[in-house]
Amino acid sequence: MPVFVLYGRPACHLCQDMEAELLRWREQASFELQVIDIDTDPALVERYGTRVPVLVAGAEEVCSPFFDEVAFRRYLSPV
Repeated sequence: MPVFVLYGRPACHLCQDMEAELLRWREQASFELQVIDIDTDPALVERYGTRVPVLVAGAEEVCSPFFDEVAFRRYLSPV
């Protein structure tokens, strides 16, 4: 099962939009989603700063700052 990590902030409307889109996808696809508030970790703040949301699968960035359905589908069904 694919595992996606969404790095963002609670008060970020782009982060909320991407999380909502991912939750809609969970109705039709099987994957694990971890949502990480970067403000809880200084290293993540240093790494991402204001560049959120960032959706990651493994060590690869899937999309940022908007949900990219094509890229997301690629990770759900790798060729």
